[in-house]
Formats: sequence, C-alpha cells, structure tokens
Amino acid sequence: MTLNTTLRAFSNTSTNSILRLGSYQFHCHSNPLLQSHAVALNSDTRLRDTDPPIAQQLFDQSPIRDLKRHNRLLYGSFSNEQSQEALQHVVLLCRSNLSPNELNMCYVLDYCAGSSNGTVGEQVHCQCVKCGLVHHVSVVNSIVDMYMKTGNVRDGRRVFDEMGDRNVMSWNSLLTGYSFNGFNDQVWELFCQMQVEGYRPNYFTVSTVIPALAKLSVVAIGMQTHAMVVKLGFDAEKVVCNSLISMLSKSGMLRGARAIFYGMENKDSVSWNSMIAGYVINGQDLEAFEIFNNMQLAGAKPTSATFTSVIKSCVNLKELGLLRVLHCKTLKSGFSTHQKVLTTLMVALTKCKEMDDAFSLFSLMDGVQSVVSWTAMISGYLQNGGTDQALNLFSQMRSEGVKPNHFTYSAILTVQHVAFISEIHAEVIKTNYEKSSSVGTALLDAYVKIGIINDAVKVFELIEVKDVIAWSAMLAGYAQAGETEEAAKIFHQLTKEGIKPNEFTFCSIINACTAPTASVEQGKQFHAYAIKLRLHNALCVSSSLVTMYAKRGNIDSAHEVFKRQKERDLVSWNSMISGYAQHGQAKKALEVFEEMQKQKLQVDAITFIGVMSACTHAGLVEKGQNYFNAMINDHHVNPTMEHYSCMIDLYSRAGMMEKAMDIINGMPFPPAATVWRIVLAASRVHHNIELGKLAAEKIIALEPEDSAAYVLLSNMYAAAGNWQEKVNVRKLMDKRKVKKEPGYSWIEVKNKTYSFLAGDLSHPLSDHIYSKLSELNTRLRDAGYQPDTNYVFHDIEDEQKETILSHHSERLAIAFGLIATVPGIPLQIVKNLRVCGDCHSFIKLVSLIEQRYIVVRDSNRFHHFKEGLCSCGDYW
Repeated sequence: MTLNTTLRAFSNTSTNSILRLGSYQFHCHSNPLLQSHAVALNSDTRLRDTDPPIAQQLFDQSPIRDLKRHNRLLYGSFSNEQSQEALQHVVLLCRSNLSPNELNMCYVLDYCAGSSNGTVGEQVHCQCVKCGLVHHVSVVNSIVDMYMKTGNVRDGRRVFDEMGDRNVMSWNSLLTGYSFNGFNDQVWELFCQMQVEGYRPNYFTVSTVIPALAKLSVVAIGMQTHAMVVKLGFDAEKVVCNSLISMLSKSGMLRGARAIFYGMENKDSVSWNSMIAGYVINGQDLEAFEIFNNMQLAGAKPTSATFTSVIKSCVNLKELGLLRVLHCKTLKSGFSTHQKVLTTLMVALTKCKEMDDAFSLFSLMDGVQSVVSWTAMISGYLQNGGTDQALNLFSQMRSEGVKPNHFTYSAILTVQHVAFISEIHAEVIKTNYEKSSSVGTALLDAYVKIGIINDAVKVFELIEVKDVIAWSAMLAGYAQAGETEEAAKIFHQLTKEGIKPNEFTFCSIINACTAPTASVEQGKQFHAYAIKLRLHNALCVSSSLVTMYAKRGNIDSAHEVFKRQKERDLVSWNSMISGYAQHGQAKKALEVFEEMQKQKLQVDAITFIGVMSACTHAGLVEKGQNYFNAMINDHHVNPTMEHYSCMIDLYSRAGMMEKAMDIINGMPFPPAATVWRIVLAASRVHHNIELGKLAAEKIIALEPEDSAAYVLLSNMYAAAGNWQEKVNVRKLMDKRKVKKEPGYSWIEVKNKTYSFLAGDLSHPLSDHIYSKLSELNTRLRDAGYQPDTNYVFHDIEDEQKETILSHHSERLAIAFGLIATVPGIPLQIVKNLRVCGDCHSFIKLVSLIEQRYIVVRDSNRFHHFKEGLCSCGDYW
C-alpha cells in the first residue's frame, strides 16, 4: 500500500485540529512557487500592509471571495506571525465551495515544516490527497520537506520515491532532510544518484550538500566536491565558499581551505569564523589568533562563533592572561549575557584550573543557566578533583528543575562510588537514557572501574546502538578483570558487526593479553591486526605493546617496539624499565632510566618502583638506596607503600634484615601484609626463624585467610627440623579451614594452553611425560646433578623426597614441552608460586643438555635459562 493510499483513509479528519498551533515566523524562500507569489503580493499593499484582523474583515465584506484573495490573506497572516488566523483561513477555505489550490497548501506545509508540527502536516497531506493536489510537483516537494523537517524521514522518503515527476527542488528537499536529520553519510550517495539520473545541481543543492559532507571529514569526498563546485561555476558564491572552507578544514585539508579564503573578494563574518575554526580544529592556534586580529583590522565584527573558537585556542595554548583579555572583549562586544560564549569561557577557566573564576561566571548566569552550563560546571569540578562540589551542584541542578541530559549523566558517572553509581543507574533507567550509547558507555565504564563486571555486561547488552567507544569500554573491563578469552570474544564480535576498531580498542585488547594465563600468540595476532589497520604506531597502542611483550616474557620484542616509537609517553618508559627489571636485566633498566633523565623527561612514582625493583633483583643495594634518596630529595616524589616495600625487599634479599626492619619501623604508615610477606620469605631463605614467626603472625592477623603465610612458616619450621611446630601450623590451618594454594604451571603449545599440578596424572600423555622426566633425571645425574632435598618439607625418607621433587609442576610442563615441540623451539612456562631452588638448578641443566631456551615466569620475576645459566644469576 502506498503512502497516498494510506493517507486517504485519514482525509476525513476534522480540520479544526489544525488550529492547535503556536506562532511561527513564515519564510517562503524554500519553495519557488511561494517565492514568486510573495514577490507578486509585494506590489498589492491593500491586504499586505493591513493587520490580519482588519484584512479578515475586508475579506468577509467582499462580495467576491476567490482563491486569489484567500492567498493574499494567507500570505499576510503568515508574514505577520499570525499563524492561528492563517490556519483559520485554510479551515474556512476547506469548508467553503472553493477547493484549496497548490499555493494554499504550499503555504501551510511550509509553515508545518518550520514549526516542526508533524501531526498537522499529516492532516494537510490528507487534504492534498483529497483535493487531488499530489500531482503538483511543488506541493509534493513541500510535503517531502515537511516530513523531513518534522523528523519523519521514512515517510518523507516514501513520498519522494512515489513522485511521478521530479525536479531539482525535489532532490533539494530530500537532501536537506537527510542533512537536517543527521544522515550525513547518505547525503553524498543521494547527491551522486541525483546526477546519475540527469538532474543538474543548482546553487541551493551545493549549499545543502557541503555542510553535511563537512561533518563526515572525508578527504576524498571533500576533494571531489570542491572540484564539482568549480565545474558548476559556484566557486564565486560566498555561502558556497564559506561551506567549502569549513568542509576542507574538517577534512584536514587546511591548505585548500586557506586558498579559498584568501581568494574571496567579499568576506563576511562567517568566512572569517570558518577560517578561524579551521585553524583551531587542526591545532594551529597561533594562526587562529592571527586571523582573528586580521578580521578586526578588516573591520569585520566578531560574532559569538568567533569568540567561542578563539577562547578554545587560549586553552590549547595555556594562555590564561590572553583568556582574560578575550573575556573583556566579549563584554565590550555585547556578549555579556550570551549563553554559548559564557559557557565556553567557563569551560576554558575550568581547564585552566581557575575554578573560583569559573564558578563566579556561572553564578552571573543565575536564572538563565541551561543544562549545558550546569553540566560544564559539574564536569569542571570533576576534572579538577572537586568531587564534593560536583555532587552538590548536581543535586542543586535537579532541585531547581533542570533535567540532566546525556552529557550530564556521562560526566557525573565518573564518580567512583558504588552506592552513588547504583542511584544514578536507577535514575538513568527512569529517564530512559540507559539505552543511549553515551550514557550506557559511561555507566558500564563506571561499573568496570569499581570492579563489578557482571553489571557492566548487563548495561552493555542494553545499549541499542553500540559504537566503537562502547565496545572498547567493554573490552577494557574484561582486560581489567584479566578475562582474556571474554575480551577476545568481544573483539571478534565487534569486527563481525562491521565496527572498525580504533587505537583505543587495540589498546584494550592488547592490555587483556598481558594476563599470565593469556595465550602468548594472541597478543602477537592483535599486534599484526593493528599493523594491518596502520594503528600500531598510535601512542597508546605502541605503549600497550611494550607492556604486553614485557609481561609475556618477550623482552626483546618489547624493546623493538620501544625503539621504533616515534614518540614515547611515560607509560612507554616505565614499562621498559619495569620490564627489564622483571627480566633480571638491571643494567639495561638503569640505562633506560638514565636516558630518560638525559632527555629531561618528567619521572613519577611508578618510574622509581621500576628502578628500585631492578636494583632489588640484581642485589644492587647501594644503588637502590641512592635512587630512593634521589627520588625524595631531587625529584620530590613522596614515597608510597610500594616504594618502602621495594626498599625492604632490597635489604631482605641481601640478608640485611636489621635494615629492613628499620625501614618498617620508620614508615609513616603501618606496614601492609605485602611488607610482612617479603620479610617472611627472606627469613625462610636466611633461616631467621624468630623474625619469620613474627612476620607470619602479622600476616595472619591482617589476612587470616591467606594460606601463603601458614605454608611459609610451616616450611621454615620443616627446614629447621622442627617438625612439631610444623604440625601445629598445619593443625591451625585445618582449624581455620584455610586451604593451601596448589602450585600450578602452564605451558602453551600450538596455541593451546596446558596446565599441570605436582604429581599430575590427568594429561593423556602422562606416561610419555614421566618417561621423559626419568630420562632427564638419568642424564642430569650423569652430568653431576644431585637433588637438593632441603626443598621438600616433609618428614620422610630422602628417596621419597627426591621423587616429590622430580614431580614438581614446572618439571612436568617442561617435559611435555620437550616431547610436544621440535628441537630448538623455545619453551615458556608460567608458575603461580615461587620456583624452588632445586627446580631452578634442574632447569638450568635441562637448557644445557637439551639446547633449549626456556623462560619461566614465577610469582616473583622472569627466569631466562640458556646454556646452563639463568638471567637471575641465582639471585631471586
């Protein structure tokens, strides 16, 4: 059924409902029929210059009532903003013996389009069908225009498609409608289709298409449009030139925009504003100010758009003094109450951290504060650490009856408080914003940051139109939770749905690949995909790659990415330092830090954690102490618990337990369980039972469910031969129902991960694995290897201890790797606990006799075994 057929069913609708309208400034420039009629009426002053009520009286007294007089009266009413009276004339005409003509209906349809009243527009469409006026191209053009401008794109397109005859104005109405409703990507397609069907664009077509294309920022289309404008001879038209400057600037083609601007003979304020905005968009803020000065020298008066652009440039240049000068200029230019200018100024002040001045400006807007100004002020406080002030403003805003919009909710949801987020979530559901892309993304991001991934997933599923930002936020959530497989599924799903990943998407998925249980090859695959899309050099992506390769045991690849970075941020430098530290390459870590200082780059607290970790893993006690002192005295970084932990670890590993305790006793805050774990581990290595007992008691008091403290204390007693105390610790664990964390080891072979427990028999190749272990033990004994049974903390015979040692999980993983891969292939093992001393000796010899490069990541660091040596230098 066609639209016209459907509308005939409604043609008997009461015309009185047309009267439910407000006032509207009538314009007839969009319809040539109306335009020509308006020109003709300008010569007839009897009805044109008469007030509508008097005109009505003259019409009522006239013995001859014809359509010409109706049209004059209709035009006079619309021209004088008397829409109620004008529509009354239409109703009278419909009720009289005179049928309305195309001119009457064009007037009313143009009015409905301007006032966005789709209900009345549909009824007028019905009357057009009833009166047989839908065969007039000017009427149908007005119907298309009405539907488009009232947001009913579907029906507007249906009317257009059903037109028997079209002209250029038909296409103009359609193109204007698509642009008006934000379907900018379809404007270019329709523009091309129009020309394929043989319609030559006119001046109005071009001035409609170019602003729509400007929003797409596509270089190729921008160039084609510019060429077409020249070909059609519209390159001298001021409005077209202004639109071209804007479009080319937004497409990054500033040189072309500049050529058009300087080639214009008669520039208006829009010309200057377009050029200034173009420079600001492309980050050329000094040039924007130069154009601003030239504009004033040329005698062009700055507008609100001028000031909003140059104010943004002040923020980019961090010129607070210049911002204050511009503030004075806005006042002198009569913009002291202009909301957009004041809001832009307010935002600029918040970005310059001048919150008191921003709030003073906000207060001056009292009574005319819009949701935009409220949101800007709330966002300003949140960006400058004023969470309480932001929350108070948000509450005040609602109490004053100002309804938050999607920008407001997106801003306030950055407050990381569980109860508050739940409250806002309820309000978002109530106001029907939950399905909005921007609010939904902000909400799921809020849940991600407070660690509630399940709620984040529920919010994500409800978002109707998921853009790349929403997908990236969900990816970041899974990455933060260490759920690599779920993150990978999301990534593959978004690509299937045609969403093009951006640099932030790759940053999130690469971060997910840093998890210890993630596949080693996954990260490499996403790196390859990023190269394919030419996003691998984006700063956030390359920095994530450095981190990922360092954490996944491939420190050489991390350094290659780091070396190729055209620019580096603090994350890159810190990741490289920490990576070398974790891989036992202290010298290289400190070289990177020294290079950082030579380039006079700003270091932070995380930098020094990496530096001191490097000293700790290499036993560089004196250097570590010097860097700690330099951090406080030279770089003015206040030490945190992590820094003190590094120093305690530095002294503890070196056996300097007294100095370690001095640090603990001198800290400005009570030691955390992490600190006591360091002391306990060192006490076991250096056989300091009393200090170990103290450390264990402290850990158990702070975290009674942590099994590691019980196990370490138990092992310490076992190593000292104090079996009764060991039994007592085990009984305490049973009493408190504390379960020992089992030691797992993982190995990845052919993109599949295999896990092993000590003494594991579950693998299908168990017989081959144990056979390989037996063979290795024989060969190692021939090479002089003797198992160190001191690492078995059970009161049993030495022969049984040797059997237990030989079945440790990392040995099973290595044996499987040797039989499942061809000779020469490197093996990479991950273990959730610390590698024992005997296994460390065992793996060193295996790397020698099997000629394999073996990387083991335990709970402390990476061990690189090659030709019988380890990168840790037996110091871990």
